[in-house]
Amino acid sequence: MPETALDVRVSLEPLDLSFGPGCFGPRVERRTLDAIRPSLRDPHCVGPDVVYAIAMDVGREPDRADLQQRNLLFGIVVYAAGRLGDEPIRSQGHVHKASPRHGWSTPEVYEIWQGSAIILMQEHDSDDPGRCFAVEAGPGEVVIVPPRWAHATISADVKQPLVFGAWCDRDYGFVYDGVRAHGGLAYFPLLTADGAIEFQFNPHYQQRPLTRKPPRNYADLGLESGVPIYQQYQQHHERFMFVPEPMRAGVVWGDYTP
Repeated sequence: MPETALDVRVSLEPLDLSFGPGCFGPRVERRTLDAIRPSLRDPHCVGPDVVYAIAMDVGREPDRADLQQRNLLFGIVVYAAGRLGDEPIRSQGHVHKASPRHGWSTPEVYEIWQGSAIILMQEHDSDDPGRCFAVEAGPGEVVIVPPRWAHATISADVKQPLVFGAWCDRDYGFVYDGVRAHGGLAYFPLLTADGAIEFQFNPHYQQRPLTRKPPRNYADLGLESGVPIYQQYQQHHERFMFVPEPMRAGVVWGDYTP
């Protein structure tokens, strides 16, 4: 894995996370295949018994009080290797709920640590999904999902696990209603015979093109390329305040391209 600025150890058998001296984190939550079957294209598919493990509220002990005061939350997710029938391992599509503090849906900052990911996102979870993107990222790369956009995180390589960290709002929550009403996001990720991913349009939406692209530079949000996102927080504690307070970057979100 690339440098993460956190003393975190990843276990794959079983999926687990442990934390070194000076680093805090909770016991992981594990999501089983049976628990997520209702959200899959084929609810009867075969796949890993434990699909992913997640630890929310991770950090360095000296930062704990500051993170709480700022309403910032760092999470880590580990996806199993493998597949879910003809789909890659992925999260359920959702929108971040509006914060009770200010009424904004909050953004999320992903940093890929191991494996490769596709962050599938669209502007709306209504009949017209608006612009649709599939942002493909590898170790050390960052992808930011803006406020109000529906999105899912997809493992792009069936042969290895996906591990990523993310900055979130401490009052995070998920809204699934719009995505579930349409049977998923506007595009389904499907595995080809050789393990590549192709996208199939979901006919429950008005058709919009899908743009596949690499991550962009996020200098307009104050981020530095090639520096771990937790380290960037340590260098400047204000740097990620656009996550719990997205109105700070209102100009950026207005015509956003990931």
